Amino acid sequence: MAESGDRGGQQAPCGYDSYRSPLASRYASPEMCFVFSDRYKFRTWRQLWLWLAEAEQTLGLPITDEQIQEMRSNLDNIDFKMAAEEEKQLRHDVMAHVHTFGHCCPKAAAIIHLGATSCYVGDNTDLIILRNAFDLLLPKLARVISRLADFAKERADLPTLGFTHFQPAQLTTVGKRCCLWIQDLCMDLQNLKRVRDDLRFRGVKGTTGTQASFLQLFEGDDRKVEQLDKMVTEKAGFKRAFIITGQTYTRKLDIEVLSVLASLGASVHKICTDIRLLANLKEMEEPFEKQQIGSSAMPYKRNPMRSERCCSLARHLMTLIMDPLQTASVQWFERTLDDSANRRICLAEAFLTADTILNTLQNISEGLVVYPKVIERRIRQELPFMATENIIMAMVKAGGNRQDCHEKIRVLSQQAAAVVKQEGGDNDLIERIQADAYFSPIHSQLDHLLDPSSFTGRASQQVQRFLEEEVYPLLKPYESVMKVKAELCL
Repeated sequence: MAESGDRGGQQAPCGYDSYRSPLASRYASPEMCFVFSDRYKFRTWRQLWLWLAEAEQTLGLPITDEQIQEMRSNLDNIDFKMAAEEEKQLRHDVMAHVHTFGHCCPKAAAIIHLGATSCYVGDNTDLIILRNAFDLLLPKLARVISRLADFAKERADLPTLGFTHFQPAQLTTVGKRCCLWIQDLCMDLQNLKRVRDDLRFRGVKGTTGTQASFLQLFEGDDRKVEQLDKMVTEKAGFKRAFIITGQTYTRKLDIEVLSVLASLGASVHKICTDIRLLANLKEMEEPFEKQQIGSSAMPYKRNPMRSERCCSLARHLMTLIMDPLQTASVQWFERTLDDSANRRICLAEAFLTADTILNTLQNISEGLVVYPKVIERRIRQELPFMATENIIMAMVKAGGNRQDCHEKIRVLSQQAAAVVKQEGGDNDLIERIQADAYFSPIHSQLDHLLDPSSFTGRASQQVQRFLEEEVYPLLKPYESVMKVKAELCL
């Protein structure tokens, strides 16, 4: 991220002979990488200098139209080599770019950065980048929710074995389970939108946030200083700016930003872990391409590599929250520079990582494969035990004794369990009940009592209501971007 200080001046070599972040070279989308690129950052610095000069001119400072036009004409004319040489000499990134901009704007050179401090371009650029990065993530997250909503709606009635503690539990439906995922992601969408909309501009504040330099420029005219701050804030597209800052905007804001991204990481990790477990059970699989290789040694393997990638990167995203927490806690008084190098890494990595896992999860959700016959077989293995209470109640209604029936079922259940666990056989409890004359009054009812759909409660209705009342209204602002397909870099 753009920060004054941290004046290394070192330019990393390119190509295959030096380290490159896999987030940029392998995973994240080109549009997200561009938002965090040097070109975008330094071009935004120049735009901020132009907005400042325009506002200062409007409020009466002696800045000419010719100077303004010269700056405007050179916003994209960035000599990166010259800037690197300047920074190497000056050990100051902002002044290096002031000089570089001034070199191609000789008439405007004297008024570039007038009254400003390094954080005028550094922090304000960061805020613009954060806003624009959120604007890239939000529609991607909405598309993931939309794809999963389609999946849940289509399979709202498909019974499946529920798991608690990863042990067989009461039945649910495939669509209802998917809604557990969707609900978490909807919370993430709302949180990301809230933090994005709550972003405030640092604005025009000076070295320690008092606006003293601008008050001096305008000869003590407090009203003009406030107007200057408001004008630049509006030019940058923000509705409001911080009233109180030190040299920087409060680093608590970075905590807010990375908190919602880390929370998104937790949601994605849970979803993709579930998919990986279901893949092991052979009930569901992520997309597997025709030429895809699962293992270099075992050609039959169909590893859930996309879900594994999401989990791997989500863990990294979740850990990044520690950086802004510690940074905010050690910002002495109006500012210390030990935030700079850390923020260059953690803010960019958080958004590039979130971008990657959303691209990947969309790809997964667009091609999830369900195997109903496998699901049905697992239900058949467990449902007889779950149906015993219904069988007891049916016997009582047919004139039986509840306690006698319970004991009969207990004995037969233990025998069936022994076949499953000790002999590796199928659950034959129902066959045992059918063979026992005691249960003859309800033999004709067994098929009905064992219908899986009678064990899923209101799951189907819950899916329909959830989608209609909570999900679809939340997705409405993103309708125009719903058709975009996910593309994986690698």
